[in-house]
Amino acid sequence: MPTGQSLAIRRVNRLIQQVAGFDSNVLILGESGTGKEVVARAIHELSARRLRPFVAINCGAIPSELLESELFGHEKGAFTGALNLRRGRFELAEGGTIFLDEIGDMNPTMQVKLLRVLQERVFERVGATSSQRCDVRIIAATHRNLEECIAKGTFREDLYYRLNVVPVEMPPLRERCDDLPELIASLSERVRATHGQATQLLPATLAALQQYRWPGNVRELANLLERLGVQCGGQAIDVCDLPSRYQPAGYTPPVQAPESAAAMLNAVTSDPLAELKNLAGGEELQAAQMSAPAVAELLQGAPASEAMAELPVGGMDLRAYLEDLERGLICKALEAANGTVAQAARLLGLRRTTLVEKLRKYGLAAGDLSATGT
Repeated sequence: MPTGQSLAIRRVNRLIQQVAGFDSNVLILGESGTGKEVVARAIHELSARRLRPFVAINCGAIPSELLESELFGHEKGAFTGALNLRRGRFELAEGGTIFLDEIGDMNPTMQVKLLRVLQERVFERVGATSSQRCDVRIIAATHRNLEECIAKGTFREDLYYRLNVVPVEMPPLRERCDDLPELIASLSERVRATHGQATQLLPATLAALQQYRWPGNVRELANLLERLGVQCGGQAIDVCDLPSRYQPAGYTPPVQAPESAAAMLNAVTSDPLAELKNLAGGEELQAAQMSAPAVAELLQGAPASEAMAELPVGGMDLRAYLEDLERGLICKALEAANGTVAQAARLLGLRRTTLVEKLRKYGLAAGDLSATGT
C-alpha cells in the first residue's frame, strides 16, 4: 500500500481495498514517480489473484515494432530472429494481473489489438493462425492526460473507456508533504537493507525537504536518500549535506560559534586534537557551527590569530603558506573524525562535496593522515 497518512493517500488506500476484490479494469493516473506501480501491486496483493503472477511492462520503453511480440509472444519463424516459440506477457500473467505502464505511449496499431483483448479476452501470438483465450486482470497507468490525447487523435476513445472503469489518481508528492516523515522512514529502511547504512535526517533537514517542490516525486526522494546514505556513511544528515537544489532559498552554512562552543574554546585542553575528537564524537552540530579560526585554534593548539600575525622579515609566499595550512588542518580534521569525510567536513564548517574537492586538490584520501603539512 502507498505510504502515508495524508487525506489524499488515505483515499487512494481506501479505493485500493474497495476495488481489489473485483476484476474490474483499473486506470491509474498521476505524474511520473508518484508510485503508480505500488498501487497496482497493492491491488494485486489484496485480490483473489495474489497467488498468481503479477507481470509489469512499460509500454513506452519498448519499440513499437517489438511491443506486440512482448505482449502476445511469437511463433518460431514468425520473423527474422524468431528462432524459438516465445510466450508473451499475457500468457505469463495467466490467472494473475498484467500491469500496462505508460499506456498513453502505446502506438495506435497496438491500441486496436489491445482493445480486442479487453473486449473478447483472446489474442494471437505473432505468426500464429489460431487464437487463445486469456484470464488476466488488466491494470493500466499513465502520466499523460488521456482525454487530451483523444482530442489530438493519439489515443483511442473506445480503449480509454474500456480501461477507465475504476480510475485511481495518485497525488504528486508536493501535495502531500505531511507524508514525508513516514516516506523517509520507509525508504531509509530500504537503503539500510540494501547498503547497510541507515539514513538519519536532522529536524532542520526534514523541514528543508518539506519546502522542496519534488518534481520527480517519490522516485526522486528515494534516489536522494540512497545518495545521502552512500555519501554520508550513516552520519546524521544536516542541511549543509543536502545538494544545493534541496536547500532552502538563501541558505548559508552556520559559521558563528554558539556560547557553549565559545566556552569550550576558553577551556582548550593541553591536547587539542583529543578535544576535537571529543567534539567529533558528541557535539557534531556545535563543531560545524564554529568559525574557521576557532577550529584552527583547536587543531593547531594555539590561537590562529597569533599564528598568522607574524610575517618573516624577507616576506613570504602567502598562497603556498595558506595551502600548506589548509592541507594540515584537513589532515588533522580527518584524523579527529577517524577518516569519516562527512564528519571532518562538519568540523571544518565545509560542505562534504567541498571537502572532497580539496582532498582531490591535495592528493589526499580519507585514510591518508600521515602528512600534516605544518
